[in-house]
Amino acid sequence: MQPDRVLLSREMLAAAIGDRWSTSDVAAAAELLAESNGQFVPTARLRELPSELIKAVQRERMLAGMLRATSEVGYHDVSVQNVLERAGISRPTFYEQFDNKEDCFLVAIDAAARRLRERVEAAAVEGGANWRDRLRMGVEELLRFIADEPDAARALIVEARGAGPVGVLRYDDLLEHFSSCIDAQIREELPDASSSISADGIVGGIAMLLHARLSKGELDDLESLLPSLMYFAVLPYGGHEAATEELSGTASS
Repeated sequence: MQPDRVLLSREMLAAAIGDRWSTSDVAAAAELLAESNGQFVPTARLRELPSELIKAVQRERMLAGMLRATSEVGYHDVSVQNVLERAGISRPTFYEQFDNKEDCFLVAIDAAARRLRERVEAAAVEGGANWRDRLRMGVEELLRFIADEPDAARALIVEARGAGPVGVLRYDDLLEHFSSCIDAQIREELPDASSSISADGIVGGIAMLLHARLSKGELDDLESLLPSLMYFAVLPYGGHEAATEELSGTASS
């Protein structure tokens, strides 16, 4: 059975390709894709769109197709053909932009990691002046990202480590980024906080739990994990009483 093709909304395209093209052109490209089951069909309207926009849209479809295919069959077994089927792209078009499946996968997880970092960091900034509030908002946004982009989340947290040394490095870099952010935020308010190893342990523990969930496809009710994750995160810095407040939902802002 032919797998479903990935469909990119106007909002997804605009967020991915930036503001290099007009809103009307991006909207027209998204509409053409929606009308033709995710594949550009030659029409007069298509010829009116900038060729570089079409190329950029095709690239985003291939990245989304890679994430979807990897989520469904695993990085070890995924093939370029799997990506083509889900993206509705020809093989020559694929090789115009990527060298091989590894190249496409690495670009896809780099883009996914950037989206994740931007969302978590923006949420943490909006969380307020208290380190616990900022941490809570960041973790909550992480869970929301997984719910919104399960293919990307699985690629980052599960499949990257199976993509050879370069994939492992991407995975380690992502965890190190969040660990460093947590450590820096904590030390602004708690200069005598325990070693940065605590932040490493928090991020590593959260990653392990999410790895188990994503590997099993258990993505329902992700928000219910927040109290337990916050207990684990607050414990080394705030102690048992503060951590228990997170677990019971009585933490004050």
